[in-house]
Parts: sequence; C-alpha cells; structure tokens
Amino acid sequence: MSAEGPEVEPQEAARLSVAVRRSGDARVVAVTGELDHDTVALLAEALAEPMDGLARVVIDLSGTGFCDSSGLNQLLRTRLDLQPRVELVVAGLRPAVARLFAITGADEVLTVTKDVEAAVREPHSPGRTPG
Repeated sequence: MSAEGPEVEPQEAARLSVAVRRSGDARVVAVTGELDHDTVALLAEALAEPMDGLARVVIDLSGTGFCDSSGLNQLLRTRLDLQPRVELVVAGLRPAVARLFAITGADEVLTVTKDVEAAVREPHSPGRTPG
C-alpha cells in the first residue's frame, strides 16, 4: 500500500484553487492563483481539517502569483495553531510572494523550502532551508 493518498477534489474560488493530498507523513496543500482577502477563506477551510498522524503540513505556493497580508496572516496563524505537534513548511515561493515574505520577515519565522519534494523529505527549522 502506498503512503501517497489520493488527491482530494480541488476547491475553487473565483481566483484561487486549493488542492489537498497526502505524501507520506505530510499533508500537501497546493494553492494556485491569488491568495488575498477575498480568497483566503478557501485556504483556511483546507487547513481546518484534522491533522492526526501528520508530521508536517506543506503549503505549496508555486502556483501562487500574489499573496496579500490576509494570506500571510493565515499562514502565520496556522503555524501557531499547529506547533509543536505538526510542522508547517511553505514551499515554492514565486518572486512576488518571496518579496512579501522577505519584506515582512515571514521568511525568518516560517520554514521555507525551494519545492515540495524538499519540504516532505525531512524536518526543518524555521527560516529558509536548503533544497
């Protein structure tokens, strides 16, 4: 039996799509589109699911071209809600979103990796990590 779970049907708002899947002991939440005040509830809904048996939650932002303070606040709240039981890792920041993280210092508080594969591989410390 594979540790990979089936991909859950993506939930969509006008400018945002959120798809959730399992990868080993991690839940991967792929966010595609614009993460802002009007769409953040969709991400919050996906992150409200039970976290039993998970070592980490990976937020894949490689398909996210825009994130405002509402999206960033949701990520920071989720980190606080999950720790210390479950690690939150953010992966695949595109330039505009990486800039928001750098300007606000979120890249020093949240664990950030280059891609999902690096994020699910092993535990990380907060701040930008290799891979």
